[in-house]
Amino acid sequence: MVFTKALREGVRRGRIRCSVRIWQKPHVKPGGRYPMDDGHIVVDSIERIRMKDITYDLARESGFPDVKSLLAVAKHGPGRNVYLVRFHYLAPGAWDIPKEVGRPFEGRRRL
Repeated sequence: MVFTKALREGVRRGRIRCSVRIWQKPHVKPGGRYPMDDGHIVVDSIERIRMKDITYDLARESGFPDVKSLLAVAKHGPGRNVYLVRFHYLAPGAWDIPKEVGRPFEGRRRL
């Protein structure tokens, strides 16, 4: 996922944790990790919404002052499907942390 430079600091600080995208089809998937600057965006969820679901509050939550500003950025291609993507930011180095910590009894017998 690509964010305008004006939004990146808010994403890095955790103030922006969702984005509205207008695509022909989803370009991200839940659990997917996408590079941003030195860190990564991890998609928590993606859901299809209606244009009328884009409210002032959702625009503010997405880092925009109003719906018109959000749509000016979200509408940049031929897509007509509206998606709400919720995500979190992984700081540089956090990517190296294993997804799964070893299981406590793996490879050992229980007594």
